[in-house]
Amino acid sequence: MTDSVVSTREFEGLQIPAAGVYELDASHKRVGFVVRHLMVSKVRGDFAEATATITIGEDPLQTSVTASIATASVRTGQADRDNHLRTGDFFEAEKYPTMEFRSTGIKSHDGAEFILDGELTIKGVTNPVELVVEFEGAATSPYGQSVFGFSATTEIDREDWGLTYNMALESGGVMIGKKVKIEIEGEAIRQA
Repeated sequence: MTDSVVSTREFEGLQIPAAGVYELDASHKRVGFVVRHLMVSKVRGDFAEATATITIGEDPLQTSVTASIATASVRTGQADRDNHLRTGDFFEAEKYPTMEFRSTGIKSHDGAEFILDGELTIKGVTNPVELVVEFEGAATSPYGQSVFGFSATTEIDREDWGLTYNMALESGGVMIGKKVKIEIEGEAIRQA
């Protein structure tokens, strides 16, 4: 679908996208994570394959999101670690090929920052999560498509989803931190 003009509307001082269905642009997204390693540094990674549908309501506070992330697409820049993350110690990618997110509502907002409640399912375990979503703006692409940008963050305890693999260190502490920061950035393109 192409639009001849930017499809935006005013909402409490913001120019937000028009109501409709938007899909995450695979070429302009990052679904990443950060976790402590050896208690002294951080390891960053991402998932190469992720999809999301964002349905922006006539009432912007009724917007909903569904997303699916391919667990086998995990990348940390180190092949042995990536392969280990795909095993039963972590994502068990053969049995659980995706992680799923479904929003349950927008709790609040302050300017361009929205608090989005939802449910995250990893390895068949579903728990509530709260995403801090920053609306980055809306535009028309050079191809005539209505798009908007966003970023989102949250922090989870991986053990709440059964991701409990770890090793104790002789110096005290553990090899892998329990807390995982999730960082999402993307553009969404209007479909309908």
